[in-house]
Amino acid sequence: MSRIERINAEMKKQLSSIIPSELKDPRIEGLISIIKVDVDEDLKTMKVYLSVLGANGREKEVLKGISSAKGYIKNSLKKKVDLRALPDPVFILDDSIEYGIKISKILSDIHKSEESKRGDNE
Repeated sequence: MSRIERINAEMKKQLSSIIPSELKDPRIEGLISIIKVDVDEDLKTMKVYLSVLGANGREKEVLKGISSAKGYIKNSLKKKVDLRALPDPVFILDDSIEYGIKISKILSDIHKSEESKRGDNE
């Protein structure tokens, strides 16, 4: 495992413990998952891919709340991660989990409809 991969894994682990448990912004609601952390080779920035479920269409507001707490998040990371210079986090909304749930539901509906058609033909 390369150094960047280890840093990515550690950042993901630590961010998962900080977001949302330590953040008190009322905009931050729903189930928030850290999908992936991608630290640049120069360790200047890191992309943090987040999934938000149960925010009732307010995912962008949740993202704004998390982004506004960037300073607090970075400060918390400094205490937990042993790096000389901490990368600046950039938060990105990732809807892959939501998309997967939607596709799964569609496939399930198709399967049920085909079963009911088979039942009608017998």
